[in-house]
Amino acid sequence: MARPGSGVLVSLGGGYSSQSMARVVVWEWLNEHGRWKPYSAAVCHHIENVLKGDARGTVILGQVDPQLTPYVIDLQSMHQFRQDTGTMRPVQRNFYDPSSAPGKGIVWEWENDCGSWTLYDMELCVSIQNAYEKQHPWLDLSSLGFSYLVDFDGMSQTNRQSQRKRRIRRRMDLAYPLIAGSIPKSQSWPVGTNSGSPCTCQQCLLVNSTRAASNAILALQQRRKLYGTEGGATAAVVRQSNTFAGTSLWSPTTTVAKRHHNNISLGGGGGGKVDMNGVKFPCIPAIMTLPSNHALTINGQNNLNRPGTQRITVTASRGSVPPGVPALPVKNLTGSGPFHPALAGMTGILMCAAGLPVCLTRAPKPILHPPPVSKSDLKPVPGINSIRRKTKKKHLRKGKKPEDVVRRYTEKIKTAPDEDCTICMEPLATASGYEGVLSYKGIKPELVGKLGKCGHMYHLLCLVAMYSNGNKDGSLQCPTCKAIYGEKTGTQPPGKMEYHVIPHSLPGYSDTKTIRIVYDIPAGIQTTEHPNPGKKYSARGFPRHCYLPDNEKGRKVLKLLIMAWDRHLIFTIGTSSTTGEMDTVVWNEIHHKTEFGSNLTGHGYPDPNYLDNVVRELAAQGVGEDNLKD
Repeated sequence: MARPGSGVLVSLGGGYSSQSMARVVVWEWLNEHGRWKPYSAAVCHHIENVLKGDARGTVILGQVDPQLTPYVIDLQSMHQFRQDTGTMRPVQRNFYDPSSAPGKGIVWEWENDCGSWTLYDMELCVSIQNAYEKQHPWLDLSSLGFSYLVDFDGMSQTNRQSQRKRRIRRRMDLAYPLIAGSIPKSQSWPVGTNSGSPCTCQQCLLVNSTRAASNAILALQQRRKLYGTEGGATAAVVRQSNTFAGTSLWSPTTTVAKRHHNNISLGGGGGGKVDMNGVKFPCIPAIMTLPSNHALTINGQNNLNRPGTQRITVTASRGSVPPGVPALPVKNLTGSGPFHPALAGMTGILMCAAGLPVCLTRAPKPILHPPPVSKSDLKPVPGINSIRRKTKKKHLRKGKKPEDVVRRYTEKIKTAPDEDCTICMEPLATASGYEGVLSYKGIKPELVGKLGKCGHMYHLLCLVAMYSNGNKDGSLQCPTCKAIYGEKTGTQPPGKMEYHVIPHSLPGYSDTKTIRIVYDIPAGIQTTEHPNPGKKYSARGFPRHCYLPDNEKGRKVLKLLIMAWDRHLIFTIGTSSTTGEMDTVVWNEIHHKTEFGSNLTGHGYPDPNYLDNVVRELAAQGVGEDNLKD
């Protein structure tokens, strides 16, 4: 139904005035692109509950959302901390009118390239909902820095530059927490008293150490501003890079003051505790009582060339540790090291802030590639004749009209059942919703057909419209159960795929060699099957190396991947989920293992379920084991 009125340019000021007594609270975190992203309403309720009990407390996000298990929020420093990587991001507490979208539990989302839904920034949600309630037919988001036009009639957003359209949706969710009282001027919470005995579970011990380290860094920076250095000696100083472009986060050498007073007591053995500002956590057994005059050399490198994140990677090797200075071994996340990386890292920061010498062992890094292999050691994969596959520009199959494809996979139904067509949402007993929009010879709007395999029924004209709007490759996919009729092909750009056996073993497959797959796709120009025909597309990170175990199941997966490559299904052109770059070559929902000797990123081994999972992903693309030739 058309919406009356004229369109509107979005206005700024989504937040709520501090003069009102009641308002909605939305907690947000700063991403690497400088945008504040809202937590879900359930997470915000959890944060507010913790805040009521302890304004200087720590919020364990995994208690309410399992996907956020690695994350904690320190309410005192207003930072989110990821315990397995050490990444810190600022958080903020924002306020909105109770009658706005978050107060009503209304969420606006857009459909990404993977077919899932992504939440708009909260200020955009508020602006979109305001325009929707006023029945504006469209909304221009350019004043908020987004070159998009939201169309409420078609429930879509259009990129004003590329003219690409995406679906949007409005759904109801849990309302965000409502509070009353004055809004604090600052979003950094003051240190308060905390009565009661601290929890001694492993999770809370890690959280307490994180909070103590954050407090120590903040206090150290304040002490430096107020008093400078002490007693003619150089105090321990934390120096942060302004550009995050690989410069050192720590001064190259730090000489500990001889007369530096602190309230940290360290004991050997493993039963001692460190007490700093009322926070207690267990000492690491490797820490011993140390002399107060030592040189500390830590060469820290920041490997994130972007603002908004802080990551400390200590690269001092065990061989350069001065005599008498303890080393805190940071364990591999999938190994059996003695200490959690967050606990070891934060303890090291605490000791540095207190003027005590310490050296951290090298943080675990993913092993992406095997040792060098000579060409003579590269062997063909047993059971597979070739070692290379090339693809050129895909030529659409001719002579297959949309109505012919639909007739091939359906059978006409004389009496339509009393149910709706899930494509046009009109009853099957009536004419198709595409009546008057599309016209095909022999396909009348009231005709109903049943798909042969799954038995789902639709208007034949609706199936023709769906096929015409897709890849037009001669295949048909049921919109209800995703069953594929015919041979599905994708929009993968031209490139090369190579595969061979190397004489090295993957973790978890020590008694087998490894199959290495090398994908190489150059940049080029998009064609009619791609999102923006005639526009250039980029190809980042190529050649890409992937790995499979050289056993029976690994070779079967390789054969299926070769078939998927030949059908242009491995890659596609879209928006990168990691960098946000548009018009670039991205993976197409078939997961690959790109990490050879570790599994720190989740894209490596050991992973006992990977081979079975990727077989299921291939089957969902129409590449099944029944397609393999003996």
